[in-house]
Amino acid sequence: MWIGWLFVILFAVISIALLMGKGSFLIAGYNTASKKEKEKYNVRRLCRVVGGGFSIITIILAIFTYYEGEMPEYLQWVMPWGFLITIALILILSNTICKKK
Repeated sequence: MWIGWLFVILFAVISIALLMGKGSFLIAGYNTASKKEKEKYNVRRLCRVVGGGFSIITIILAIFTYYEGEMPEYLQWVMPWGFLITIALILILSNTICKKK
């Protein structure tokens, strides 16, 4: 049980760093991109989009950890679908509103 809460705390710290715009080195793909490719993105906006998505994933993980794997039946689909929808939204938003015009 405590390992689950440890992950929730770790994810929350990473979410806060990203929401503050300080965690661009944590974004896979952005940190390995060339300078020319990095110039196409608004870094603060990209960090906030990824941080917001990561916050939603953290909340879903906290709910799952709270129930210790014995979730009510109506919440059992929240975790996988929540993760998939959140990741899809992060991908869409990072390639639309985070690009410089």
